[in-house]
Amino acid sequence: MSPAEATKTLRSRSDEISVIVTAMHPVVRDLGHPAAQGEILRALFELTKQVEVVKKHLIRLEKGDNSTVL
Repeated sequence: MSPAEATKTLRSRSDEISVIVTAMHPVVRDLGHPAAQGEILRALFELTKQVEVVKKHLIRLEKGDNSTVL
């Protein structure tokens, strides 16, 4: 697999993860357990942040920016 293909695949998988995590958010309120809901929402937020980090790195790779600073 070429770097361009790898980047495209990673971007596609990242987008899939984003859609799934976003779809999970409204379901959390149906749990009816505030403590669990809070922890799950925090975890989903962290997942979202990390997927965004991956996306930002992919954008930098596509642009040819070798900087490691986000």
